[in-house]
Amino acid sequence: MTIRVLLVDDQSLLRLGFRALLEQQPDLDVVGEAGNGAEAVTMTRALRPDVVLMDVRMPAMDGIEATRQIVAAGGDARILVLTTFDLDEYVFAALRAGASGFLLKDATPADLLAGIRVVASGDAAVAPAVTRRLIEAFAHHLPTSTGRSPVDERLDQLTERERQVLGELARGRTNAEIAARLFVSEATVKVHVGRILAKLELRDRVQVVVFAYENGLVDPEQGGQGGRHGG
Repeated sequence: MTIRVLLVDDQSLLRLGFRALLEQQPDLDVVGEAGNGAEAVTMTRALRPDVVLMDVRMPAMDGIEATRQIVAAGGDARILVLTTFDLDEYVFAALRAGASGFLLKDATPADLLAGIRVVASGDAAVAPAVTRRLIEAFAHHLPTSTGRSPVDERLDQLTERERQVLGELARGRTNAEIAARLFVSEATVKVHVGRILAKLELRDRVQVVVFAYENGLVDPEQGGQGGRHGG
C-alpha cells in the first residue's frame, strides 16, 4: 500500500531534498508541499495524506499549532515532526499536541524512511530509549506530585492489569521489558496496549506517556525510574 506524504518546511531546498529521497521509494508518494503551518492545515484537509512530515519553526503558523489543529480535526494523518535540536522544548510541545514521533533533520535517509513507515503503520516513531530521555528532559514541564489536575475519568475504564501496563509504558519500556516485569507474554502485552489506547482514546505510545504523567500515574520527579500507580 502506498503511503501518502505531505512535506511541510519553510525551506524549499529541504523540501526538494526530502521529495527526491521519498520519490525513489515505491511505497511512498509525496502528495504536496507546504511552506508553513497554516498551509499544512489546509493541505492536510484537502489532500488527506497518511503522514505529514512537519517542521517546527515556521512563519505564519509553527508546526506545533499546525499539529494541534490537524489532530483536533480528527483525520487519519499522522504527524512526524522534524527538528534541528534533539529533545528541545518544541519537540515535547509537538508530542503533547498529538504528533506521533520526531526525528532530527540530520537523521540518516534510512532513519527518515523508517520513521515515515513506522508512523504510517500506527506506531510511534520514538524509540523507548528516546522516550525515557524525553521524560527525563521534560519532567519539569509536567504536573508534580502536588497540585495535580483532576485525574481523567477515563482511567476508571482500565483494569488493574491495564493500569500496570500503562505505568510501564509511561516509563518508556518496550513490550518485551513489560512482559518480563509482569510475567506475561509479549502478545498479551500488545493486547493490553491496544485496549489502553482504545479506552483512553489515545493515538499511540507517545500519547500514553504524556497522559500517564499528566494524570499522576508516574511521578515526574523520578524521571521514569519508578513512581506510583493510580488507584
